[in-house]
Amino acid sequence: MLDKKNKEKIIKKFRVHNTDTGSPQVQIAILTEEIKQLTEHLKQHKHDYSSRRGLLKKVGERRKLLKYLQKENAEQFKELADKLKLKIAQKLQAEEEEEKLKEKKYNIASEEDEEENMKINPDTEEDGE
Repeated sequence: MLDKKNKEKIIKKFRVHNTDTGSPQVQIAILTEEIKQLTEHLKQHKHDYSSRRGLLKKVGERRKLLKYLQKENAEQFKELADKLKLKIAQKLQAEEEEEKLKEKKYNIASEEDEEENMKINPDTEEDGE
């Protein structure tokens, strides 16, 4: 659990405007710090399963927020990922690029199919008969 001073420092560093305390950037930064602390705790206390469960929940919540931020504002997502040095952000970016490539390949393939159909059946105009 973060103490009040550390939390305030994180909020001041990552806030979007002066009264911001709940933007995705701030939430991600706070979760990242909590994840670091829990990870250190679990290195010493390997059998603390309740803390391990809490860690996994925090990681999942951070992942959801990162996906949301990536979808809403990719530029801020990249900036935040660089500041926090997140590995998961790099993974999410790679997944997004793969999706775009797949979509692009699908679009190209469907255009080629349409062109092929036009070559095979050039007189496919519908008559009112």
